[in-house]
Amino acid sequence: MDQKFIREKKELAYHAHIFDVYNDYLRLPDGKHVVYDLVDHVDGCCVLPVDEDGNLILVSQYRNAVDDITLEVPAGCMDEGEDPGQCAVRELEEETGYIAQELQFVTKTYLAIGTSNEQTYIYIATDLKKGIRQPDPEEFIRIRRIPLAEAMTMIQAGEIVDSKTIIAILAYAVGQMK
Repeated sequence: MDQKFIREKKELAYHAHIFDVYNDYLRLPDGKHVVYDLVDHVDGCCVLPVDEDGNLILVSQYRNAVDDITLEVPAGCMDEGEDPGQCAVRELEEETGYIAQELQFVTKTYLAIGTSNEQTYIYIATDLKKGIRQPDPEEFIRIRRIPLAEAMTMIQAGEIVDSKTIIAILAYAVGQMK
């Protein structure tokens, strides 16, 4: 039978902009003690926009963590008091300039479950209308329209590597097979 560990205390090790790092002191089911790292991260959302021709609208941007330009779905952190659907709608318009008339929740995921409690809520947006694109000042984003088949090939080739993007694209692809 699976047994939960018992958290004895969390001790702040580092405070950053959108996350805190804790030493997480736990007691194991056998009574031993361990200290794990825990990244307490703000939750986020992402949205896969699909245009009237069935193209996926992705954003290309620099990511300092991997020191590379990546291809991703529009995404961002949830603001205080904001629900995931509101976050998805806001991020979609900010990064792409589109407003979704149809927004479908797909799932939520923990993107680094071994170290972080960050949840990302995943949506698919269709019936897009023009809005106002307003990326954050530090975002230098290029919009790319990619057919689903090409996106699937890019995943297999390791050209799309962002996990939330892969989940969103695969969820959309599964929905298209029904």
